[in-house]
Amino acid sequence: MKQLLTTLLLIAIASQPKLQAQDIIKLYKKVPNSIAAEIREKTDSTKNGRLLTRNVTEPGITVFLPEKSNIKTPAVVICPGGGYSYLVINNEGTEVAKALNKKGIAAFVLKYRLPSDLIMKDRTIGPLQDAEQAIKMVRERFNDWNIDTNKVGIMGFSAGGHLASTASTQYTNVVIENPNHTNLRPDFSLLIYPVISFQDSILHKGSKKALIGEDAGVEKTRQYSNELQVNKNTPPAFLIHCSDDKVVPVQNTVQYYEALKKNGIKAEMHVYATGGHGFGMNNASRTDKWMDQCFAWLTEMKIIGIKE
Repeated sequence: MKQLLTTLLLIAIASQPKLQAQDIIKLYKKVPNSIAAEIREKTDSTKNGRLLTRNVTEPGITVFLPEKSNIKTPAVVICPGGGYSYLVINNEGTEVAKALNKKGIAAFVLKYRLPSDLIMKDRTIGPLQDAEQAIKMVRERFNDWNIDTNKVGIMGFSAGGHLASTASTQYTNVVIENPNHTNLRPDFSLLIYPVISFQDSILHKGSKKALIGEDAGVEKTRQYSNELQVNKNTPPAFLIHCSDDKVVPVQNTVQYYEALKKNGIKAEMHVYATGGHGFGMNNASRTDKWMDQCFAWLTEMKIIGIKE
């Protein structure tokens, strides 16, 4: 009987969809801009099931690959949110990666360092270093993961949206070693209730305080207010926000969208009346799913849906 149960268990495992994380890869052999400290990474669960990762000192990417295809697949680097204080690693990371896999998109959940003077020489560039390194790694290892290097995007939730929009507008600010001059510009951005600006009228105070300090000067504040950094080479973007978001004002999304349109960049924005903040893929106040609209936009942009 024991042998029969074991056999049945192995069959059940083998029959599960192949959408599990296939690998976890460190971003660096030696982490740049780092200070040795007795700090240990930890992940806790909340009452509503969110997994929160803190104290990241060894950044990496968790690799989720779709079923094998005869054509190169698009890729998305996912930046979970958490106010630059923690990472919501499941609702805004691994669960999203699995949904992308179902549409034939390779996904890479980025476990980036959270700004801290205890572990970084310059905390203002730490997260951007990790985002740039993740994009660089995905493009340089395209053969390993069957990636179309012209369809490498970045996705961010909340403060992860700030990181994603920073990577999208400031990719010429190279803060990592890049001897091969690998293209660090994302080809598209997916920004979900994102922090965009550190301007006083619409900022998320916690994100600004964590990254550059609440008393940062005008120049540094403008540098990290990404609606002010958009230009004609900024990648196209898909944006989601809710009018009743009391954590990150909806004007973050609106002003980024307006800056994109002013510069002739393709963009799509959906602003819902209700839903608040931090809902991941599931806005409970809606019967529709914003991910469906996201996939429709990716199809329109010819990122997905291209047949051999």
